[in-house]
Amino acid sequence: MPFDVQDLSGTFSVGDIAIALSLSFVLSAMIAWVYRFTHRNISYSQSYVQTLVILGMLIALIMLVVGSNIARAFALVGALSVVRFRNAIKETRDVGFIFLVMGVGMAAGTRFYTLAIVAAVTISLIIVVMYRFNWFASNVQRQVVKVQVPPDGNYPQLVQDVLIAHTSEFELVSIESIRGGALTELMYTVRLKKGTEPGRLIAALGERTGGQRVTVLTGYDQTDL
Repeated sequence: MPFDVQDLSGTFSVGDIAIALSLSFVLSAMIAWVYRFTHRNISYSQSYVQTLVILGMLIALIMLVVGSNIARAFALVGALSVVRFRNAIKETRDVGFIFLVMGVGMAAGTRFYTLAIVAAVTISLIIVVMYRFNWFASNVQRQVVKVQVPPDGNYPQLVQDVLIAHTSEFELVSIESIRGGALTELMYTVRLKKGTEPGRLIAALGERTGGQRVTVLTGYDQTDL
């Protein structure tokens, strides 16, 4: 019985491959630059941005392989389902960019070239506009207050009395035993009353906690006692 090797690449031309991969690269790179330009926090990762470009091209390749063959589509879904990613996405916004490059890669791989270009450019412009004009920003400024107190006594109530006097609202987020049980750390999210400085809150808490450490986090600034 002769050994027969069948090449299925003839279902699409070399030009189709070149256009799909080149277009997905250009559009994914543009989206990656938009991500870099609009990124605000300190958790920027060059590896993540490079992965966006690779992912867009990879999805285009997968769509070329799948084509209109349902059997291949189910086979690829089964193969990709065994892949596990252990790196947690730090921001929900990052997930949106992943889906964006995936959508663009799918459009390029299925040869919807105009759709890929229009969608990538339009959505990227919307992202830049939202960044420039700071859409949906909240004017409510909240702080994180961490207070260390001895485990015995009525210290949590004393801390809450201070928070009632200096904040318009507060919420207990966590209670943690630290230093081998020698201290208890209370963490609150608070909204300071108008005209109240973090330093005044720290001083008031320090008087009630027996001189233990008090930390107020305001945005990227940190004030300690």
